[in-house]
Amino acid sequence: MNNQNNYLRRLIEHTIEESMKTNGCVVLEGAKWCGKSTTAEQFAKTIVKLQKPATFRQYKLLSDLGDPELLKGEKPILFDEWQKLPDLWDYIRADIDEMRYKGAFILTGSAKPIEDKNRHSGIGRIKKITMRTMSLWESGESSGSVSLQELFKGNHQISGRQNYNLRDIAYLICRGGWPEAAVQKDKELALKFAKDYVDGLVTSDLTSVDDIKRNPIKARAILKSYARNISTSAPITTIHKDIENKIVADSRTLDSYLNAFAKLFVIEDTEAWAPILRSKTSIRVSSTRHFSDPSIAAAVLDATADDLMNDLNSLGLLFENFAIRDLKIYTQMLGGHVANYRDKSGLEADVIVHLNNGKWGAIEIKLGGEKLINEGAKNLLALAKKIDDEKMQSPTFLMILTAVGEFTYRRADGVLVVPIGCLKN
Repeated sequence: MNNQNNYLRRLIEHTIEESMKTNGCVVLEGAKWCGKSTTAEQFAKTIVKLQKPATFRQYKLLSDLGDPELLKGEKPILFDEWQKLPDLWDYIRADIDEMRYKGAFILTGSAKPIEDKNRHSGIGRIKKITMRTMSLWESGESSGSVSLQELFKGNHQISGRQNYNLRDIAYLICRGGWPEAAVQKDKELALKFAKDYVDGLVTSDLTSVDDIKRNPIKARAILKSYARNISTSAPITTIHKDIENKIVADSRTLDSYLNAFAKLFVIEDTEAWAPILRSKTSIRVSSTRHFSDPSIAAAVLDATADDLMNDLNSLGLLFENFAIRDLKIYTQMLGGHVANYRDKSGLEADVIVHLNNGKWGAIEIKLGGEKLINEGAKNLLALAKKIDDEKMQSPTFLMILTAVGEFTYRRADGVLVVPIGCLKN
């Protein structure tokens, strides 16, 4: 692995390393600027940056001609922004089949390529890995005193402390987990990354993703409506009605924009969880609206840390997205996924962390304070009682994940209280 000054190690590196042992090619997918290229370069011996016009033209010609020089170079070869040259997929898959390579190629992409029904699935040869922006543990802003992995092992005697106040959390939400922002010592300058990201998204990336021309004004309006409905299960019809001045006239146009945002890894909704319950309570199956990084929502709303401090309801909703970003990163390392639970009786849990071995934990996300913590604990304990533990496992842990609060502790009812600045995978 290569080393670079200023490079912050990423949790996903272990997944990449293990995947390269069993697959000929690894594909890193995720939002632009989340650090895919820099991380991939740690593993590559040859780097091909297809976003450079001259390089793209050269490799496009080689691809069109089927020239073997296309895949020449010391391996592993990194093709950065590979989706610009989608035929690379089948060339690489065929080369892996012929040469029985392991860990020979790395592809990075900040957009999903245009779908081609004739493209081979790549199963058994090509491994896709989602990479997100940085968690607090990766950026060195969490003490890591509470480990999700240890909680799933049953180690619930937690201890630790954080020093963040609510304004600190509001700043971290607005700054986001962009690697370049995280290492920026000038705090005001660090806040520009999310705004620049949104500017590039609506003016350029949204069209280049599938060569469909889209209107930047409409794009901003849709993003703003999505941000106003962040951390809710608002249906698309609600988002459509919410768009200012009816700037998007029909639902098909809205769907086109939302699909493009999803392809660019801008929005990343959290799916609903469907456990086996003791009763016949109906479970709501709608997903919760989230961005891949909460700073995107703050940027499109033109919200500063001061603005969020003056609107604690909005701060709470953005903090939920902030916490879920970190939980998705940590849970991915444990071979699991993140979901939410809501039923028609009104009972909910913001996060269900579910591992592939059947173990699961439930988490309520709160800004902090005794009242909110008590409400969250009540919900979690009620959910635990609803689960049919003869047909599925009981929760390994119940947790309140808070924005503020100095110490981690275990309540008398067994519910864990953990400030986000103490958590890691």
